[in-house]
Amino acid sequence: MTTRKAPTKKRKNPSTAKAAAGGRKKVARKQVPRPKLRPRRPQPSDAPVLRPADDRGRRESLATAKAAVAAALDKKAVDPILIDVCGRASYADFIAVVSGRSDRQVDAIAEGVCQSMAALGRRPLGREGARNGRWVLIDFGDVVMHVFYHPLREVFDIESLWIDAPRVKLQVPAEAKSEPKLDGPGGDSIA
Repeated sequence: MTTRKAPTKKRKNPSTAKAAAGGRKKVARKQVPRPKLRPRRPQPSDAPVLRPADDRGRRESLATAKAAVAAALDKKAVDPILIDVCGRASYADFIAVVSGRSDRQVDAIAEGVCQSMAALGRRPLGREGARNGRWVLIDFGDVVMHVFYHPLREVFDIESLWIDAPRVKLQVPAEAKSEPKLDGPGGDSIA
């Protein structure tokens, strides 16, 4: 008796199957070398140009920042610092940092700044940390103001984050400067 082998199915090549079914055959594309691009050298004309509108906006931001610091000084804030972060930070042009000597004074300074700025037509976009008396952040868009309880300001040391940014000169009354730290009973000042 002869045994018959079962017929095997032929596997079709998928590309020839498509061709038999009326599909398109894959055609190999020629690899065209792309030209090497050299980095473009910056031209003198590429330097950022401060347009009059930008300069005017910066002057308005500076006026807003100085008004906020003045409002804080009216509430007896101490150690005001105004940091120019134009071109260094995307969220503000100026950062103001002031301190209060107590938690109640911190809240009073923050409230006084908000009221004073509202009188000038500037309402804060955001206000964080209100009513805790430790640290209040007030965001006016182009100006961000930090109001710290003085011992806490020394812990966070925000000014050192912007150590390379220029400081704006402020007219600070003598009573708005904190007392120098003493190095013991003898009283050598460290400041």
